[in-house]
Amino acid sequence: MIDISGSGQLPLLTQRLSDLRASPVRAMLEASQKPDVISFAGGLPAPETFAKATLPASAEAALQYGPSEGEPRLRALIAEELQAIGLDCDADQVLILSGSQQGIDLSAKLTVDAGTRIAVESPTYLAALQVFRFFGAAFESMPPDLSVNWTRQDHPAMAYIIPTFQNPTGRCWSADEREAFAHNCEASDVILFEDDPYRDLAYEACERRPVASWMKQGSWIYQGSFSKTLSPGLRLGFMVASRDLYPHLLLLKQAADLHSNRLSQYMVIDQLTAPDRAARRDFLVSTYRARRDAFADAMRRHLGNAVEWQVPPGGLFFWLTLPDHVDVDALLAAAIKRKVLFTPGRPFYADEALASPSIRLNFSHASQEAADAGLAILGDLLRA
Repeated sequence: MIDISGSGQLPLLTQRLSDLRASPVRAMLEASQKPDVISFAGGLPAPETFAKATLPASAEAALQYGPSEGEPRLRALIAEELQAIGLDCDADQVLILSGSQQGIDLSAKLTVDAGTRIAVESPTYLAALQVFRFFGAAFESMPPDLSVNWTRQDHPAMAYIIPTFQNPTGRCWSADEREAFAHNCEASDVILFEDDPYRDLAYEACERRPVASWMKQGSWIYQGSFSKTLSPGLRLGFMVASRDLYPHLLLLKQAADLHSNRLSQYMVIDQLTAPDRAARRDFLVSTYRARRDAFADAMRRHLGNAVEWQVPPGGLFFWLTLPDHVDVDALLAAAIKRKVLFTPGRPFYADEALASPSIRLNFSHASQEAADAGLAILGDLLRA
């Protein structure tokens, strides 16, 4: 236990707080709500893509407490869709989450003690690093080619991956990479934790079959979210796990919040069974593809050769590598003065010594006109 106040006047608090870091994205969220601020910082979906917030007549039952696992109908629908994309699972392996961030928290509670090795991509989702670090994880940064030499005698407890339109880079793993990684986890007894919130936001053809679908033995967790495809305010996601892990995750869920919001679950059931669902998904993809392409065009015009980047085949982000001499913190401070927000790249690295000057830009939220103006400002600052 520690006294983090420095004054000795507050009760002693858990040692875990000593390494708890604020998320730079969440810290900028309030500023991004101001109408004169152009924000590329968060992963905010475009409001015009949100599903209509309507409840079916049967939703009155959702006003009572419900099962910790989630609504049976919703779990069955999710299992059917996952089976269709290659994941061998049943409805009784599905756990409804209060947002996919809860899934990261439950997985950390399941696997991480102080000093537990967790393998992560480099870079990777900064909020996952925040959770794993809170529980005392020791990080193992995997190389870009995903080559690892784990054995049954020497391996991390869990590997956390985002193989489809990765946050922050936008990268999509090939089929060979997915299969090889799954077999490596099987052979070395590493728990595979696959985070897949962006799979429906595909603008180009690429492999999207879950890595977990290649796991015929061993332990695995796969999770997805409705935040990017329906509405983030629903705070609803789902987790599917191998049968050896599921009972433990369910108990951790019960201890955390009893069950996820039932009204949100009924709304999602209504959306998943709507006759116009396919048309709505097509609208979502075409809207974001147009925004991505316009954003890429604006970056070519305003940033030129000042940075390196690739057009992501899906997801919501561009990852920019800056020249070595650029001070990203100074760049952000100057951008904020001109009411432009972005996310620095350093917090996405478990080992910040591996970070080169880089930034993540979200293209989904700002209008085309605002994005053009914001990128023009960033171009001016980089040239200055």
